[in-house]
Amino acid sequence: MIRGAVLGSPISHSLSPLMHRAAYDFLGIEGSYTAIDVPSGTLESFFRDRCAQFDYLSLTMPLKEEALSLDLEIDSLTQRIQSGNTIYKAGDCWTLTSTDGSGFLAALAHAGISKVDSVLILGAGGTARAVSGALDSIAREIHVMGRSSVRQSALQSAITQAEFQYHRWVQRPDFSSYDVVVNTTPAGAADLLADAVPSGIAATLFDVIYKPWPTELAQRWSDRGGKVLNGLELLLYQGIDQLSLVLDSPFDRLALADHLRSVLQKADH
Repeated sequence: MIRGAVLGSPISHSLSPLMHRAAYDFLGIEGSYTAIDVPSGTLESFFRDRCAQFDYLSLTMPLKEEALSLDLEIDSLTQRIQSGNTIYKAGDCWTLTSTDGSGFLAALAHAGISKVDSVLILGAGGTARAVSGALDSIAREIHVMGRSSVRQSALQSAITQAEFQYHRWVQRPDFSSYDVVVNTTPAGAADLLADAVPSGIAATLFDVIYKPWPTELAQRWSDRGGKVLNGLELLLYQGIDQLSLVLDSPFDRLALADHLRSVLQKADH
C-alpha cells in the first residue's frame, strides 16, 4: 500500500490525484492519493501533524520554496535551485527533492528536443529555477524574464554551465531570438505577451500551465504556426519520476507515460 497526496493552495483543479491513481492501477499496486489544500505558511504544521499518514507528498504552489524550511534531508539539486516539489520517505528518513527539472527534460525529449541553443524562460519563481537548473545541461544560453530583479541571483545560482542573462519584464519580447520559450508564470500572467508572437514563429513554446487550456499565449503561438507543449507533459513526467523514488521495483516508464498521457488528455477534454 502506497500513500501519497498533493499539497498546495488552491488545489481543487489538480489532476495529480487522477494521474497517480491511474499509475497505481496500471502498475497493479494498491495505493491512495488525495489533494489537500495547504495554504502558504502552514506546511510545517501540516507535515509535523500528518506526515505519518503518507509515504510521499507532491508540492505545488505556493509551497515549493516554503518546503526548504522544513527539518528534512535536502538533496544538492534542490539546494541549488532552491525549490522542491517532492517529499518522500526512505526508511525513517524524509527527503526533499525536485522532479520538476527531470520531468521537464523528459517532456522535451519526448517532443524531440535534446539540445537547445537559446531559451527564454518567462517568470522567475520556483518552477523557473527548476527549469533553469535542468536546461543548464542542454542549453547554450538561458535567458529569464521576470518582473523584478529580486530573484535574479537565485536564478543565476541554479545555472553552472550555460550563459545566463536576466531581463526585466517587457510586453513585446523578441520571441524569434530563441529556440524554446518556457512560460512558468501563473495562469493569465503572460496573456498580454500574445501580441508579441510573430507570424511563422519557429520557436517551441512550453507552457507549464495545463488548466485553463489553451492559454491565450499558447493559442496565439499555435495560430501563428509555432509548436506548443502544455503542462500536462510536465505533470506526467515529474509524476513518473516521483513514483520512481518511492516504488521498490522498476517499471516500464515508456508504457506508463503512454497510458497516463491518454488518461490525462481524456480528463482535460
